[in-house]
Amino acid sequence: MGLISFIKNAGEKLFKSEEKRAQEKAVLILSHIKKFGFDTSSIQVTVDDDKVTLTGKVDTQENKNKIVVTAGNVEGIATVDDRIVVIQPPVVAPPQPEKQFYTVKKGDYLSKIAKEVYGNASKYNIIFEANKPMLKDPNLIYPGQVLVIPPLN
Repeated sequence: MGLISFIKNAGEKLFKSEEKRAQEKAVLILSHIKKFGFDTSSIQVTVDDDKVTLTGKVDTQENKNKIVVTAGNVEGIATVDDRIVVIQPPVVAPPQPEKQFYTVKKGDYLSKIAKEVYGNASKYNIIFEANKPMLKDPNLIYPGQVLVIPPLN
């Protein structure tokens, strides 16, 4: 939980104009999250200028991280205040560790990022899989995009 920074002028273009009211932006962001197949029934979104606040409950840490980066990778959004709570199902399993985030820089590609964070470029598919469905092709990332970097098992 906490405040995560994003590049304000990078990401999905959801807002046709800057004059949209905060409530309209919140509805668009919630719809954007939902289009990737996430359960948004208990997620609330509020927008204040270039800051999105996410509250509610999700089933896994993995879904929480993906929802946060989906909301932040929207043009015009600079920060996401993550207040989402993970409700673990009543199964005796160790909770997933928090994941780190990586902001894509010009000239980056997934195998280069994998080499930097894991020391092995061939592990790029781990990053790709962790960012589905937001990423549809491992070759289509852009500067300013924030990716979830899962720990190696």
